[in-house]
Amino acid sequence: MDTAGRQRQSSGQTEINWDKLDKTKFYVVGAGIFTGLTVALYPISVVKTRLQVASHDAVERNAFSVIKGLLKSDGVPGLYKGFGTVITGAVPARIIFLTALETTKVAALKMVEPFKLSEPTQAALANGVAGMLASLCSQAVFVPIDVVSQRLMVQGYSGHATYNGGLDVARKVIKSDGIRGLYRGFGLSVMTYAPSSAVWWASYGAIQRVIWRLLDNGTELDGQAPSEGKIVLVQAAGGISAGATASCITTPLDTIKTRLQVIGHEKRPTARQVVKRLIADDGWAGLYRGLGPRFFSTSAWGTSMILAYEYLSKSVFTSLNLLSRYHL
Repeated sequence: MDTAGRQRQSSGQTEINWDKLDKTKFYVVGAGIFTGLTVALYPISVVKTRLQVASHDAVERNAFSVIKGLLKSDGVPGLYKGFGTVITGAVPARIIFLTALETTKVAALKMVEPFKLSEPTQAALANGVAGMLASLCSQAVFVPIDVVSQRLMVQGYSGHATYNGGLDVARKVIKSDGIRGLYRGFGLSVMTYAPSSAVWWASYGAIQRVIWRLLDNGTELDGQAPSEGKIVLVQAAGGISAGATASCITTPLDTIKTRLQVIGHEKRPTARQVVKRLIADDGWAGLYRGLGPRFFSTSAWGTSMILAYEYLSKSVFTSLNLLSRYHL
């Protein structure tokens, strides 16, 4: 096998054809896996959200002080404020996301193939387009969940209102703003998550292939499939790098979006006013509030998700000769 063939084989090691998946197993097992990941990483989202909405004179100004304050006031359950609401919407949102991602990725790759671009570039374009469109589709479910859960995350913190659960939040939001209140910040959510998803998947697809190319250029694979350990390491490296790229680019929009979604009806600032207040309080660095937790969350979630996703894809792949077939 020539070098190019080995690169295609290695980089495509976990790229599975959508039409070869057992959809029922994919969704059932996937729901369980992603629910577990949400449980493990949810506290990071709570910390990030609190940092992003803290007033200028708030005592808790870093992640450790936020965690300490939550544990002191509410114990471990404080780290899971709004979790019930999130987990309710997470499963349908993930199903929509994964379905759109897989079906779009196949079509996108076919569209870029005639341009004869390098494999990393093709992967970046196809994965980026698929990630962006998948995020757009899932936002219809995710934004109302985001609005409710974020208000629960920050209730009683830095002057924010308190609620009696997710239904109470939804009732009060609808009473003051109508159904559109549940979609407050929808435009910014799309502007945040669609590019973030596109950047993440594009970076992951390209970086993974670049790493495989470097590995293949330095070793002789003799047509043999790489070990599972090597595959996991390459995927993890790609996930962490993609998380760093996505979080650095999209954190300012995420901070603005979060503030718009949690501020009460009587205040209701515009996005421009939110930006001006952040800059007035902390300078341009104010737009990057919560960058540390967001980077950790994006990298940890992305890496965990991709490892689970690749494992899930392989575990329900219907072909018995998986390692001899590499498709996108």
